[in-house]
Amino acid sequence: MAKKSASGGLVYSTEFGRACPGCGQPVDQCNCAEDEAPQGDGIVRVSRESKGRGGKVVTLVSGIPLVGAELKTLAKDLKKKCGVGGALKDGVLEIQGEQRDLLVSELSKRGFTVKKVGG
Repeated sequence: MAKKSASGGLVYSTEFGRACPGCGQPVDQCNCAEDEAPQGDGIVRVSRESKGRGGKVVTLVSGIPLVGAELKTLAKDLKKKCGVGGALKDGVLEIQGEQRDLLVSELSKRGFTVKKVGG
C-alpha cells in the first residue's frame, strides 16, 4: 500500500517505508540534498571551541560552499596541512587544536572569503 500526499507525491510505501518527496526514492537512498550547495553569504567562518569537549580545543570551519566529494577532499587536505585529525559533521569541519591562523591563510590561498570568528 502506498500513501500519497495532498499534492500527489509519494510519502510512504509498504515496500520500502518513507519516501523522499523530491525524488520519490526511499529516504535512506535519497541524494537530493547532496546536489545542492549550502545557502549562505559566501563567507567561510573559522572559529575555535572548547565547550563540552573536556577542555580540548577544536577549530570549526563553517560556511564552505562545497558539497559531497569536493568538501571531503578539502577537509582531508586541510587536516593534512595542519598535521592533525578532525571530522566533517553536517557540513562543518572540525579540526583538532588551535589552527585558526593556518586555516585562514590556507583557505584564503584557495580563493575563499574567510573571516575569523570569536576571540
